[in-house]
Amino acid sequence: MAGGETSGAVMQRLQVGALNIGPQIAPGVPWVHAANATRFFGLKSGNFGDERFFFTAQDFYQKDSK
Repeated sequence: MAGGETSGAVMQRLQVGALNIGPQIAPGVPWVHAANATRFFGLKSGNFGDERFFFTAQDFYQKDSK
């Protein structure tokens, strides 16, 4: 998800109270796993990540979901 406030709002709506921090997708943007469910997220804010960020995040998801 992109946007700090958007990411926070989505986490609240999904009732994700805690995250396990995983490997770095891009500088300052970790791959995270919801502690209370089998959900994985890439949460980015501001200018973090490059124009291929979401493709890179998708690659992380495909590796972790197997």
